[in-house]
This record gives sequence, C-alpha cells and structure tokens, in this order.
Amino acid sequence: MTAIPGLLLPGSLDLDDRPAVPAGFRVIGLDLSITSTGVALPDGTTFRIRTRQKDGPRRLTVIRDRLTPEVAEQRPHLAVIEDLPTRMHPRSLKPIAALHGVVQALLIDADVPWAYVPPLTLKKYACDNGRAEKSDMAAAAYLADGVQFADDKGGDQADAWWLRTAGHDWCGLPLFTMPQAQRDVLSKAEWPERFAQQGVMGAAA
Repeated sequence: MTAIPGLLLPGSLDLDDRPAVPAGFRVIGLDLSITSTGVALPDGTTFRIRTRQKDGPRRLTVIRDRLTPEVAEQRPHLAVIEDLPTRMHPRSLKPIAALHGVVQALLIDADVPWAYVPPLTLKKYACDNGRAEKSDMAAAAYLADGVQFADDKGGDQADAWWLRTAGHDWCGLPLFTMPQAQRDVLSKAEWPERFAQQGVMGAAA
C-alpha cells in the first residue's frame, strides 16, 4: 500500500498508543459521494449534500462550496472520511476519486488533518458486522445514542455520524459506551500523524 503523506498505515499504531487531543475537541465526519455526500458536524448535526447528474463535473464545486463554509465555521480538529471501496469500476472510481481530491485540498487550506476509515472497518466498528446494511448502521446509532436520521434512505448521514463517532473514540473521548472489540477495529484505519502521539490524555485542560 502506498502511504498518503500525513497518514498512518492501517495497523501501524497500537490502540493503546492513541493520541492526546486538544480542549473542545471537534470532529467532522464525511461520507463522500458525488451524488449524495453525508456530513456529520462536530455537534452531531447531520445533513446531505445532494447534486444533480445533469450538472456533470460541476457537482464537485457544489459539494466544495457547501463544505467550505461549514469547515471554516466549525473549525474541526479532525475530519474522518470513509475510504474508497476496495473494488470499484474505473468509470465509477474517477468522479469519487476527484471528489476526494477536492475535499483534501479544502481541508489542507483549512489546516484540518484527515483520517480514512475503510467501509468494512466502519461497519465492524458500528455493528460488529462487516456485512452490515445501511439500515443496520442507522439502527446501531439509535441503540447507541438515540439518534435518528431524517431523509437518509441511502444511509449517508448515518455513515457520516459513525465516522465522527469513530474519531472521538480513537482519540480517547468516546461519546458513549461500546464493546472494546468493536473499538479495537479502529486500528485498521489510517490516522493523521498529529494524532498519533503516545498515550491517551483526553482533552487538555
């Protein structure tokens, strides 16, 4: 696997070596899709950014222009993004890969590091099942924290919400109780170097 600068390869960091985090830690979750991107803001609010096929490549700018002010206003310390599927037809891969590049550039400009969580890892973390369906992810969020998602047939908001949750969990500030075995799978994700310091110290005073 080729490493992306600033990211840790999956499995390269023991879970006990999770990072210290800043006060008022803020995480944004991003389930990127060229047609319907799911977003979970640091306060837990979720929404979708929908685009129209007829807009073609301009869909990239629609998503960028919607995310840019949110990132500027929310000032997240960390973005957690669902990684690309391991198997994807080249024709489908091109637009979503382009979107990832656009979002990475946006985050670089805002000085926000990002993590990548593979879809299988996210499902195992949320549901203890790598084959979990979208409805399972939403049900798991409700059971874990009483959260429900309006207008989320595709599960984009649920995935983004779990990505945000995973960022808090990895960084030693879990939002609720979960089985340790499910938390352990987060070591398979790619985490930015600035959140790879030894020891979990929680939010700084």
